Amino acid sequence: MTPSSQDFSAALLERFLRYVRLCTTSDPQAADRGVMPSTGGQRDFAELLRGELAALGLEDARVTEHGYVCARLPPSPGLEGAPCVCFLAHMDTSEAAPGKDVHPLVTERYSGAAIPLRDGVVLDPAGDEALAKAAGETIVHGDGSTLLGADDKAGIAEIITALEALRDRPEAAHGPVEVIFSPDEETGHGMDRVPLDWIRAKAAYTLDGGGAPELEAECFNAYKSDVLFTGVAMHTGTARPGMVNAVNLAADLVSLLPRHESPETTDGRQGFFAPISVSGSIERAAVQVFVRDFDSKAMEERLKTVETLSEAVRRKYRGSTVSVTHTRQYVNMKGGIQKSPPVTALLVEAVRNAGAEPVFKPIRGGTDGSRLTEMGIPTPNIFTGGHNFHSRREWASLDQMILATRTVIELIILWGKQ
Repeated sequence: MTPSSQDFSAALLERFLRYVRLCTTSDPQAADRGVMPSTGGQRDFAELLRGELAALGLEDARVTEHGYVCARLPPSPGLEGAPCVCFLAHMDTSEAAPGKDVHPLVTERYSGAAIPLRDGVVLDPAGDEALAKAAGETIVHGDGSTLLGADDKAGIAEIITALEALRDRPEAAHGPVEVIFSPDEETGHGMDRVPLDWIRAKAAYTLDGGGAPELEAECFNAYKSDVLFTGVAMHTGTARPGMVNAVNLAADLVSLLPRHESPETTDGRQGFFAPISVSGSIERAAVQVFVRDFDSKAMEERLKTVETLSEAVRRKYRGSTVSVTHTRQYVNMKGGIQKSPPVTALLVEAVRNAGAEPVFKPIRGGTDGSRLTEMGIPTPNIFTGGHNFHSRREWASLDQMILATRTVIELIILWGKQ
């Protein structure tokens, strides 16, 4: 017998509200330097989660040197030979919006009207189709001064609540389950130090998606391009004609990137160029560009475009130099997941057993599952019920979170029958 939502909805909400109040904003610069976790708040959260998992009866609950929380749920008697399945979510929140002093607010039976928040922030269904559809549901949001943190504390709360529900219903037989909560997913480093030698599962699922009942089994190919220009520094009062200002080169490159292929002008399966940061001075200036595309050949062309434009800018300024470094961040997980059809088939069955008809959408981004799939463990992504991530307008539907929790429970039970 599968636990009902009435059994765990209050615990799920309490857990989620408690988690989002903790500041776990990650630091991309520190993460790029190899610091993991990149912030102390993530380490503190990891220790808290380790204790909660141990208290639920999970075995081998630990926090690794680099801040990963790992634990195992032992199988029901007689199912020791069932295949092991792993569930993942990430502990950090994005630096794109403030993540300290989050004040979550609960709106029960949401009326469908606009909700004014602090600092002129408004949750407005007129511009948010998902919010309009959530009328009648219980929603959780911040006060407008911070993000909420549903990305990805909703996923963590759902996984732990599902494990607790199974513990309290021993008649719901299941095989072995592994849990990993990772640091620094938002920085792109979430799987850099994942303890692969600890993982026994041959299939995994991340809970890091958006609205229910969306599932994701493909994502962008992702690179970052670091472009470094050098100029010729001189006193500005006597600069003519020898000074070459590297800041001008950086600005020219940004202006040449196709505006019709930027994040704000694309959707669906369209790729983009996204200038993420510009820094420097007269002598040296750097531009970092995120390059995204679902197709690997199209990605090669995009990387060539960055190189061509950078060289074109250099040629405008005598005495300047340029270097371009491309770093792969993750690859489209579609191919890796398609090699293991049961992974997706069981997920579809689990969502249906939980009471919804699944919808597959490509991720315009990536997850820890993208990297884990690349490492050989197929890892689709499951909705969490969160919306407007990385924003002061972030909100989550408790009803959708309940559905996500039921999906995890159903998945665990189905894997136990394999």
